[in-house]
Amino acid sequence: MSNWYLQNGKNSDVVVSSRVRLNRNLNGFKFLNKCSKEEQQKILNTVKDIVPSLGYELKYISFDDLDDVTKVSLVEKHLISPEFAMNKENKKAILINNEENICIMLNEDEHIKLQVFGSGQELDNLMNLAVEIDEKLGEILEYSYSEKFGYLTTSPINLGTGMKASVIVHLPALTLTGNLPKIVRIINNFGMSVKGVYGEGTQNQGDLYQISNNQTLGISEKEIVANVKNITEKIIEQERIARKYLGKNQLELEDRVYRAFGELTCARKLSSEECRKLLSDVKLGTDLGIIKELDDSKIKQLELYTKSGNLQKYLGKTLDGYEREIKRAEVIKQIVKE
Repeated sequence: MSNWYLQNGKNSDVVVSSRVRLNRNLNGFKFLNKCSKEEQQKILNTVKDIVPSLGYELKYISFDDLDDVTKVSLVEKHLISPEFAMNKENKKAILINNEENICIMLNEDEHIKLQVFGSGQELDNLMNLAVEIDEKLGEILEYSYSEKFGYLTTSPINLGTGMKASVIVHLPALTLTGNLPKIVRIINNFGMSVKGVYGEGTQNQGDLYQISNNQTLGISEKEIVANVKNITEKIIEQERIARKYLGKNQLELEDRVYRAFGELTCARKLSSEECRKLLSDVKLGTDLGIIKELDDSKIKQLELYTKSGNLQKYLGKTLDGYEREIKRAEVIKQIVKE
């Protein structure tokens, strides 16, 4: 079976993926921003020693043992944060399984960031899995915990449950109809955050946005997941209404998505930004049944293997920027023809 990020799940036309993250710190150690390199290494050693008893086919990998392309590929899959990848100060490691639906960051800004992932709308199952792994960890390791405040964290925004539940959503129709800013304001009013997947300063998001909870204190894990799910359901509904609206002018919609498909599949070289924009329209056309030449599986492959790090992993060689633009176009043609 292919990895979760190459699969489609519930409501995958709008919800690309789901993630549940738990922030934890170990009792007996300072918070990471106060830790020396020696203390950071002790934290890594403490976790490394218990990995065999955890199960889930988890492997301990020191960050020093990963090459730069692999680090970029993990960021592109959203398995690790860009901050974690770029931080050269901390002693770091990850615990990851073969399917890569579990990835635990050690020494990002907290000692432990336990993350589980799934394709489509999958928050309930992910919460259950995260809690299950967390309980196993908690039986072996002693967490920093307060009866009053819950799990203690470096950042006050993670206090309490320490849980962040999030979904990545594809919202091309809300963008095209100009309704996205209004939707974002409504989401923010419900105590959620919405941000572009590729960073706030990035001009082309590929119409991909991450929705997550802000509140972690004074609220249960189930309530957090229920709140994010409720907002996500409303987003799905609004995006589908916007798609129907665009469909009233079928010729214009077909022209848009097929122009994107033509450029994507005929270009001799493509930058990652160009590709991201074109793929957004092509995914929309495929999800609406307009583009018959592609299916969900090929869309997933195109989305992953056109990203710089994973393109190089796919081809098995390191490429400079110009070479990547040429090879990206070649890989697209290869995937489409398969």
